[in-house]
This record gives sequence, C-alpha cells and structure tokens, in this order.
Amino acid sequence: MNIIGYLRVSTDQQAESGLGLDAQKAAIAEYVKKMNADSHELFSDEGLSGALALDKRPGMLDAIGALTKGAVLVVAKRDRLGRDPMVLAMIESAVKRKGARIVSVAGEGTGSDEPSEILMRRMIDAFSEYERLIIGARTRGALRAKREKGQRVGHIPFGKKLADDGIHLILNEPEATILRAMHKLRSHKKSIRCIAQELNNQGILNRGSAWNHASVHRILKV
Repeated sequence: MNIIGYLRVSTDQQAESGLGLDAQKAAIAEYVKKMNADSHELFSDEGLSGALALDKRPGMLDAIGALTKGAVLVVAKRDRLGRDPMVLAMIESAVKRKGARIVSVAGEGTGSDEPSEILMRRMIDAFSEYERLIIGARTRGALRAKREKGQRVGHIPFGKKLADDGIHLILNEPEATILRAMHKLRSHKKSIRCIAQELNNQGILNRGSAWNHASVHRILKV
C-alpha cells in the first residue's frame, strides 16, 4: 500500500518548536504500523494557515502528486488538510482523481464513503471552519483592544517607536517630521512616485532604505 503522510502547522512558532509536527508524525507512524506497511513518505506545510488556497500549499501539492491509484493520504486529524470548505473540496477532488483516498488517524468519518461517514466528515469540517472563524474574531478583538491602549500590534508604524517598556508606542519625532512633510507634499497634489523621488533626492531614507511608491502609498494610506 502506498501511504503518503501529510503534516501541517499553522504558525511559525509551532513549526520551529516541532511540537505540532512531532505529534502528527507519531500518529501517522502508528497508522503505518497498524496497516503493516513497509514505508511511507511524509510531506508538510510548516507555518501555513489551513485557510490558504491549494496553490499556496506546496507540501499538499507534492503529497497529492506522490499519490498513486489505491494510495492513502494520511493525516493525524482532518483539520490538518485545511479549515476552509472550498479548500477541502478541492483537496478531496484532487485525491479522488488520483484514485486514492484520505484517511484521518482520528477516524472522523474517513473509514468509508457510507452516508453516515460522509455526514460525519462534513460535520467535522463545519466545526473546524467554525473554530477558525472564532479564533480569527478573538484575535481581531484582542489586536483592536491593544491598538486602543496604544500598545504595539505587529509592525511598528512609521512615525512611532517602542517605549522603554517594550509594549507601548510613542512618537518618533524624526519620522513624524518626515510623515508631516509627506502629507504636505500630498496636499499640494504631488504624486506618490514624486514624493518618493523627492525624499530620496533630499537624502531622507525609509529606515535605512530608499523610498519607493509602494512604501509611500502604504504609509499615507494608514
């Protein structure tokens, strides 16, 4: 039996720690042992969200490419395939075209294509998507609360810098001066490209790098 294992962790931290990957590898290895298979191949997408489209998941594409007729694509849990119904549908369709099938070590309705098993799969997928949406909503709420408190959220915006406490943002006067100049030029109907060129001509850099129209547009858009 041709067994192809697929692993996915959704954050860089999980990918680097290996905790998520190790657990998945162990689960797949146990399945391989149970099936008395001689060997199996492993493919992974590390630090990638389950909501990403199939063409942005190189590990999954390679795993599907390695499938042969009668092969099994094994995951520790079904949500490792993805957390978006459309993405899951595309993966299932691609696997089916290869004459293979998907098996979750956790079961989750992947034992057969009986109506009850298909229903179980759909329920698992729906709850997986719901969990992803809930996590997203909580994350957005937490980030919004941090912004309202003046705390750092992701990249430090131009014109700001971290305070000594390493948490709050305070005014970065040199950058704020540049920002005011950019807005003034824009108010005089100067184009984005013209603003970038003028700043570069004056030797004013964007945190050590030359300005381009994209960086100016991004800063003025905020």
